[in-house]
Amino acid sequence: MSAPFDFFSPQRIVFGWGRRTEAGPLAATLGRRAFLVVGSRTLARSGAIAELTAALEASGIEVSPLATISHEPLTTDVDEATALLKQAGLREGDFLVAVGGGSAIDLAKAVAAMATQDADAVTGTPPRVVDYLEGVGRGYQLVVPPLPIMALPTTGGTGTEATKNAVISSYEPAFKKSLRDPRLVPRIVLVDPELSVGLSPETTAWTGMDAITQLIEAFITRNARPIPQALCLEGLRLALPAVEQAVRDGTNRPAREAMAQAALFSGMALANSGLGLAHGVAAALGVICRVPHGLACAVMLPAALAANRETSQADLARLARYSLNLSIADDASAAQALVDRVAELCRSLQVPRTLGELGVRKEQLPALVAGSKGNSLNGNPRPIASDELQLILERML
Repeated sequence: MSAPFDFFSPQRIVFGWGRRTEAGPLAATLGRRAFLVVGSRTLARSGAIAELTAALEASGIEVSPLATISHEPLTTDVDEATALLKQAGLREGDFLVAVGGGSAIDLAKAVAAMATQDADAVTGTPPRVVDYLEGVGRGYQLVVPPLPIMALPTTGGTGTEATKNAVISSYEPAFKKSLRDPRLVPRIVLVDPELSVGLSPETTAWTGMDAITQLIEAFITRNARPIPQALCLEGLRLALPAVEQAVRDGTNRPAREAMAQAALFSGMALANSGLGLAHGVAAALGVICRVPHGLACAVMLPAALAANRETSQADLARLARYSLNLSIADDASAAQALVDRVAELCRSLQVPRTLGELGVRKEQLPALVAGSKGNSLNGNPRPIASDELQLILERML
């Protein structure tokens, strides 16, 4: 008997090189005024934002620039952008357009949620995003539906264009938590791989490794489901060769297309199945040690594979046979082939082998262990106790 499951995904996915030219008619199905959240000033300098704005306006949409963000969004970023949107006066037909990497899309999703919520029932003050995040604040749930969102990802990595959560951070106190609701899945996802051509080799590498880590962890998680696993198989087959090609030559169209598709699949997979050890620790590395998320995932992936290899050997073997086109019958040997390929990929992309190379100090390990607790680690194929995680991290210094 098959276990019951649900599956969340965007209402509409539009994929293809150059298809950003269709943004206007697509956005017009969501509303008449678009609040624009942009991921980096590089997009503006390239002319992509001016092109997008013109396309929206040509379809009769009023465009209001709202925020530009080049770092992982903080609670203060969400609250400030929400206040700006509310100052404009919410009206029927408002929606958000996010163009950029995971930071821009997560910020847009959080603002879309917070903009519609009523004042805090306890304090009477405007709602704060911290009170809606998992594991911190007041544990509030979204009451009023979020504003619609159209997402245009540009990095070929995070997959947040297809998820039901927005990841929001804080440094004081240090945490990285999710605002989670099925209504946060963007209504329209417009994936134009050409938008990723200008990414630096470093950003291409780290965001690509984020996608690869998500594809592996969502496949072996204890909450794995059949549709996400099918997406992981195909996504990893695309990503393993493509990430190196895209790093070497950012203009390589097949590589950029493969990574954009792999990232999209990874987002759909993690939204429905969850993740594991690597992402649990990566969240803590981000807020405690200020390590970029994709880089943290890349560093932690080999350790996560080692910790889960025995428990997940059959699943890793399935991944290896499909993604690497292997005919190895023995599960142990097939799983080892995937472990070896990941190690080879990390060497090729010059991923640091130790936490020490990231600037992590031994005295930070207890905080990293505590900060790793959450939904991602809870989805790991087997339980990882705090003392075991401490030992894993000590061995990586």
